Amino acid sequence: MGQLRTSPPPPQAAELRRWQLADPADLRRLRASLHEALTGEELRAGSHLDEVPELVALVASELATNALRHGIPPTIVRLLMADDRFILDVADHDLSSIPELADTRPMGAGGRGLQIAQAVSLDVGWYATRDTKNIWAAFPRR
Repeated sequence: MGQLRTSPPPPQAAELRRWQLADPADLRRLRASLHEALTGEELRAGSHLDEVPELVALVASELATNALRHGIPPTIVRLLMADDRFILDVADHDLSSIPELADTRPMGAGGRGLQIAQAVSLDVGWYATRDTKNIWAAFPRR
């Protein structure tokens, strides 16, 4: 299995929003709220997201699902802004493991959230604080 680069997001990144998730049922609320934070508009049923909000929502869902499934609650999702990019930062409280890319699993076996994040974002990394393990992904601000 491959490993992610270890580094925090840029120090000048400012927090725009924060969500605390307790279970997978919170993911729907997260996606809708992320859309509103990125676009300033409510997400209506049946509407399609444009490219950047759609990708941020996809990666948020993947990383938050991983944190809820494998981490120690609560899962904390933050939307940050730094210079010309949005940064999605997802944290859980399991400091006993490090994020690894599931590069040896067959397709359809799950565990591809980090690979999806790498494929659709500008950059991905992880870091640990005293209390949390964080994975972040950066996206262009358009």
